Amino acid sequence: MDLSLAGVLGAMVGSLIGAINAVALIGYANSWMHERHVAQNEENAALVRRSILGANIVICAAIGYWFGTTLAG
Repeated sequence: MDLSLAGVLGAMVGSLIGAINAVALIGYANSWMHERHVAQNEENAALVRRSILGANIVICAAIGYWFGTTLAG
């Protein structure tokens, strides 16, 4: 498998953007869960926070890799 430098840099930038985006979404999800009493215990809330963080980082890293390799040619 051939990894291009532009793709790896794009994935790194995408991961950073995904982490920043996750912070915003986690704050929104926490307030939503506590308003509606969805988070009955802290384990469920922690699972939701980890899922949001993981999904955002993976998706944004993949988009960043694709964008980096596309721009590099």
